[in-house]
Amino acid sequence: MREKFSTKSAWNKYGKNDLIELEDLCTSYKKFLSDCKTERECVAYFIDVANKNNFKDLKQIIKNGEKLKKGDKVYYSKMDKTLILAIIGEEDLEKGFNIIGSHVDAPRVDLKQTPVYESDGLCFFDTHYYGGIKKYHWVARPMCLKGVVIKKDGEKININLGDNENDPYVGFSDLLPHLWKDQAVKKAMDVIEGEQLNLLVGNKPSEKDSKNKVKQNIINILEEKYGICEDDLISAELQVVPAGPAKDYGLDRSMIIGYGQDDRVCAFTSFMAMLNLKKVPKRTCVCILADKEEIGSVGATGMESRLFENFSAELINSCRDYSDLILKRALQNSYMLSADVTCAYDPNFPSETPKQSTAFFSNGVAISKYTGSRGKSGCNDANPEFLAKLRNIFDEDNVSYQLGELGKVDQGGGGTIAYFLAKYGMEVVDIGVPLQNMHAPFEVASKADIFEAYKSYCTFYKKLN
Repeated sequence: MREKFSTKSAWNKYGKNDLIELEDLCTSYKKFLSDCKTERECVAYFIDVANKNNFKDLKQIIKNGEKLKKGDKVYYSKMDKTLILAIIGEEDLEKGFNIIGSHVDAPRVDLKQTPVYESDGLCFFDTHYYGGIKKYHWVARPMCLKGVVIKKDGEKININLGDNENDPYVGFSDLLPHLWKDQAVKKAMDVIEGEQLNLLVGNKPSEKDSKNKVKQNIINILEEKYGICEDDLISAELQVVPAGPAKDYGLDRSMIIGYGQDDRVCAFTSFMAMLNLKKVPKRTCVCILADKEEIGSVGATGMESRLFENFSAELINSCRDYSDLILKRALQNSYMLSADVTCAYDPNFPSETPKQSTAFFSNGVAISKYTGSRGKSGCNDANPEFLAKLRNIFDEDNVSYQLGELGKVDQGGGGTIAYFLAKYGMEVVDIGVPLQNMHAPFEVASKADIFEAYKSYCTFYKKLN
């Protein structure tokens, strides 16, 4: 047992079996990260794996009027973009849940409602970026187009263009350095403006007689390949995301680089920790995989909605006699890990991240007592009593953990879903994987931190009472 939180590389403690388990986890994670670049793809993946591990759809249980018992496994999907899973524990639900909550949306670029247009012999899709990005990161690199189109008759057309071997890429253009004199003196946030993120998709004119022949050719391709017309894009949800798979990073293969690790790295590891529960847990365990965190957790699939409260009510009603008082007690008596990433110290940019209060690669999962910005605005400030309980169980299981904040106090900051759950009176703290290049098209994480996050989530589910 350790005497204090980790200040040394977790790599130093691993034996042969640890390294095998670490690589197995990270190999599965890279496959997930490569295949699941939208929240819909993530939810579909998790449901597929859950079904194979004896989870049942709570909606179907409710429809059939069935009752749940201890050890039962259920999931609940909302609009195919948010997923909540639960394993019923031995204790009455009134005594609370052990909850791990993360998010599966990621910064990206969305197509506008009427996206297709032609200009000077080129066809473009007009876009609107989603979440906090540096827009100049997204130009002059290969991109994919993913999402769904819903036709008027309700038929759903899945779009996946750019990640298959024979698919073409699309992308955003940039100005050549030979002509960037005026661009070079702009502030970084203005180098590429939002309205300049126009997705280049075509240059060949249609053989048919039309005013905008290049645009017409693209419309023809969409109709031939997917059976959709231009008007069908009105009821579409299409996202522009970086092309290419997640891969090992570094000559020593100690890290992973890939798109969307904020926050799919915590979503994947918390989900896998739930699958690791082979015995019936003492407390009911819940895994939240939420949407819309990157834009404030708004909307019907975000944590600001009553989605989790409604799910909890249905769960209780399927286990025992329901009352609002039982629901309130269950939520108030719960423990929650807000599983979200934090920034990792980068020696190339030391001035914004004080060493004493920043997480380091391979030192373990990062605990953030508070997030928010400047004067802790928009944060949940965790109770020290809760932190002490986590320290105790993590030390018992030899989990490497460290403390981390999101940079200098007055420099900026960021929030998570923590305070949305804390409003019910439950104990909540932020804990997740440190990243470099956060919100860039390709983010970097240490395999050791991914493994320690998974271990910490397993320990939380099994031991915190």
